[in-house]
Amino acid sequence: MAPNETVVGMQVLQALAALRADSSELTAQHPDHAFRPAPECLVQWQAAGLDTTAFHNGLHAARARYAELGLSQMMPLERVLVGAESVRSGAFGGFHHPDQGYRHLQMIAVVTMYGPMERDTPERPELALLDLLRAYAHDCLHYGSRRRYVDVGGKPTRTQYGINFRRPTGQTYSAADPQGTPHTRNLGVVMEGACDREARRITRETAARAGFNAPDDVFGRFAFRDTTGTLSAEDVMTDPGGEGSDEAVRYVGALRRYETGVNRRYAVFLAEFAPGEEGDLHNVLLTAVVSGDTRDLGAWLDARHGPGTFAAVFQTSAYFTPTLDLSA
Repeated sequence: MAPNETVVGMQVLQALAALRADSSELTAQHPDHAFRPAPECLVQWQAAGLDTTAFHNGLHAARARYAELGLSQMMPLERVLVGAESVRSGAFGGFHHPDQGYRHLQMIAVVTMYGPMERDTPERPELALLDLLRAYAHDCLHYGSRRRYVDVGGKPTRTQYGINFRRPTGQTYSAADPQGTPHTRNLGVVMEGACDREARRITRETAARAGFNAPDDVFGRFAFRDTTGTLSAEDVMTDPGGEGSDEAVRYVGALRRYETGVNRRYAVFLAEFAPGEEGDLHNVLLTAVVSGDTRDLGAWLDARHGPGTFAAVFQTSAYFTPTLDLSA
């Protein structure tokens, strides 16, 4: 079990245990890649002559920071599976590789080595280490966020994730954002943005301590700025072009979409509701995500924007609308 999970019913607990004992369903989604637990991957990189000190320093920094937020137990590094040694020509990995990330039912993070994947060690070690640190720091917050599972039709169903809620019948607390909007009223986007802001801050500080700098080439510069949270507005709007495999080009496209759809929207949210206090709201929000308790967050927002701000901003009327059983 993750540290802040609640499971209602022995049948749900047994189903989750079975899912978490077998990662083959997740790795089967990437049949071209070979996966190793992150500790084995790091040992392999070290044996090839790579210095992995920066990653381990970042891990210690993340552990100390997350304890401040109420998360005392980090995701076991053994439950992070790193894909590499791909048999697919031109395969390109990293944080924005398709279908990767933390999977809460299996309690496993599936990630890929940054850069060309037709090898067992990274072509660009500094970028790969920063990318892996960002992914781990990000997924640790997902792992440590409050969750509640109940039995619906014999399957584990999540009714709470952090400060977001879902009825057993499927209605969500907040609605999806309209396509193209620069702001957000969706709690999923807010929490994803908060997790990535924190992960990229840790990665940025780790890079600075290690003396890592942005590479001169376009792809490398985009990757470094992405993992360290230093992408400019011009970066987001500019097609980097440059040489690279089709997958590498698609990777940068996914990077830019994530920056626009998640990180930029979260930054706008903080500026909108906490001008001059963005860091304070970010801390209160992440603490609430870990604990699942929205009272302090609600009080913080109420003190600045009036009573009932949290519900007024995020709650959709559909959350209280019964779902008709059309199968009868």
